[in-house]
Amino acid sequence: MNKLTRAALRAISHPNISIKKDYKLRRKLRAATGRPPLSFYRTWDHQVDCGDHEIPVRLFSPRPNAPVEALLLFLHGGGWVTGNIDTYDRVCHHMAQLTGRMVVSVDYRLAPEHRFPAGLEDCYTIARALYRDAALLGIPPKRITLIGDSAGANLAAALSLLARDRGEFLPSGQILIYPAVYNDHSPASPFASVHRNGADYLLTTRQICEYMELYRSCEADLHNPYFAPLLAEDLTNQPRTLVLTAEFDPLRDEGEAYAKALAAAGNPVECHRITDAIHGYFSLPPHFRTVRESYGYINAFLQEGDGL
Repeated sequence: MNKLTRAALRAISHPNISIKKDYKLRRKLRAATGRPPLSFYRTWDHQVDCGDHEIPVRLFSPRPNAPVEALLLFLHGGGWVTGNIDTYDRVCHHMAQLTGRMVVSVDYRLAPEHRFPAGLEDCYTIARALYRDAALLGIPPKRITLIGDSAGANLAAALSLLARDRGEFLPSGQILIYPAVYNDHSPASPFASVHRNGADYLLTTRQICEYMELYRSCEADLHNPYFAPLLAEDLTNQPRTLVLTAEFDPLRDEGEAYAKALAAAGNPVECHRITDAIHGYFSLPPHFRTVRESYGYINAFLQEGDGL
């Protein structure tokens, strides 16, 4: 990263912005950059009945009128507090086009109105429906892959642990893009990236701590492996996993530590650090080098899984 870019990022990385005070404004700002006014690609919106509430999902087709034989179940980022299927509309459209797979985006409930584990349970409900009923979309469970970025990658990792523990289904693959998997981003954090990248690259450690404070229901959640998957004592029987981290992301080292922990537990894992990238880069248009490189790893991972 050149000095000019680094200086610009430092200038706009405001350490005093409070997520707790401004999360509603952040939601509005993200919504303003969401879906284009006229949708130029094919999508379907559905509501999944979950008893006392409904979970919106949006399906993205990679090609008009073409059969779809594989699916990506996408869980969006936003610190469990911001983001929705509209703000990730372009990301999911590009994902469907660049992978040739249907994408199902989940509009899970957000904190602080709905704290842990509400969002996770919403994601689990949609995943269970897709994995246990192949006739639902005509796609076999082995051709369904979990994918998420940041807080969404946290939910994907937690969902895989929860699925194993409940024994109702088990994903065969997961893609975790700069995942948040640990519980401490304070000065006491054991990870060097928290200290080196936590002030000058848009996402600050203060913001991460405030997101987690809004997400958790109580102090005990911080020690729950479904809240912070890196804390799990047992990481066996997890899906094939691809982890992508960003060089200048405070979450970089915990994501790479999670990949190593999964591998140590006997799971097939690959991990790649995207150079010169900051947290959130995956939402950039596909012509950016960091996004192109990421899809190279994603498509290779998916194709390898297709051959198993």
